Amino acid sequence: MSDTAPPLPELAESVAYVQQLGKPTVAEVLRDARAAGRLALQPRCGVGSHVQMTTLLQDLERHARPDILTLTIDSYTRLKQFDRARDVLERNPADLNGYPLVAHGWVKGRELNEAVAAPLEIRHGTPDARLLFEVTVASGITSFEGGGISYNLPYCKDVPLAESLAAWRDVDARCGELARHGLVVDRETFGTLTAVLVPPSISLAISVLEAVAAAREGVRCISVAYPQGGHFEQDVAALRAIPELAARYLPDGLEVHAVLHEFMGVFPKQRPHAEDLILYGALVARLGGASKLISKTYQEAHGIPDTRANIDGLLLASRANSPLLDFITLDEDRIGTELEWILREVAEIVEPILSTSDLHKEIPAAFAEGRLDIPFSASRSARSEIIPRRASDGAIRYFATGSLPFSARTREHHERSLAVGGESRLGDMVKGLTADINYFLGIFGESTSGGAAGRHLEENSVTETPVAPK
Repeated sequence: MSDTAPPLPELAESVAYVQQLGKPTVAEVLRDARAAGRLALQPRCGVGSHVQMTTLLQDLERHARPDILTLTIDSYTRLKQFDRARDVLERNPADLNGYPLVAHGWVKGRELNEAVAAPLEIRHGTPDARLLFEVTVASGITSFEGGGISYNLPYCKDVPLAESLAAWRDVDARCGELARHGLVVDRETFGTLTAVLVPPSISLAISVLEAVAAAREGVRCISVAYPQGGHFEQDVAALRAIPELAARYLPDGLEVHAVLHEFMGVFPKQRPHAEDLILYGALVARLGGASKLISKTYQEAHGIPDTRANIDGLLLASRANSPLLDFITLDEDRIGTELEWILREVAEIVEPILSTSDLHKEIPAAFAEGRLDIPFSASRSARSEIIPRRASDGAIRYFATGSLPFSARTREHHERSLAVGGESRLGDMVKGLTADINYFLGIFGESTSGGAAGRHLEENSVTETPVAPK
């Protein structure tokens, strides 16, 4: 924040501001949505200009009525390059790939809050979000995404895990302090990770560890976000696993919500195909019992979506709440089998870590030894020895499990599920992974020319240079 910016208000004043705003907190919206059996909807959005950000939020609210609105933060702020964010903001806000909240300051944050009826959430990708969180609280914004693992390894190459975990411990402790003052801030995990063929048990295991760490610091509301993988029963099972994992590993009295990120991989180029996938994802969220859906648009394959596409995506996803869809039935036996395996795998990953005395020391040690890992991460803190593949039915399995502490039974399950032969050569493996990443292009018969899968891997490889946060 600039030297001329007003100092941050006292915590009690920020809490009083939220209470007099006349709008629900994100935690209250999620609670009400779950009680009503409906899916709360939220778009992704963020631009540099304050005026344009205000207009964008108002247009989305006016035409699509989302339950929660988003401020996606720019990459300079994510990397704590606040002066650079301010310089670009003053020169040309359009050059920023998100809203620089710290540079704009909390007074303008409150202006955004007061411009719309829906509560706001901050989405960013910051390994050290302490200052951003303080400005968030002062702005009266009541949901904050991320964690010490999920906002480090998918985004940063050289940030030590011990540092990001310590920074996020401070954020969570601040949430605990806010809760004691009467304000519950929703803390959402980023289970999407690298967004490329993420096995359900890895996504959920990382979220469990971050959720346990947050709860120990006093966080009272946690949203566990899961990325749609593309296999209906597997995705429904993963969402249904979230309340079971919460009951198993988190303290009583903590609110936990399941959240689905619509497909984060290579999206179909043709609008009808993209819209089919959007509705498909919304149905997964509804039938999996999610409290919230993070929406997508038909322009995903072509760049940053415009306002109209965001509105249309929200309206299409909202159809999943229709009572006319109550007739849909699922293969509950298949879902039950997937759920059983997901719960088993998560337990095998997290329970040895949770049994130790110091979670913040054990997590970096587990990554160093490969007992924790995520695929396709450029971070030096992850081995990325996991190789995920799709089975013939589209479910995501482990082709290679690295040093994950899986039992022989679990490893054999994945070997049987894949039954992949003749892929010992690297070229065959790359070809197979490319087909897996281009899964929905294949379903719709769209061309995969132009290296869509390769570009997606490159875009989701993590560097220290500013890239668009997800």
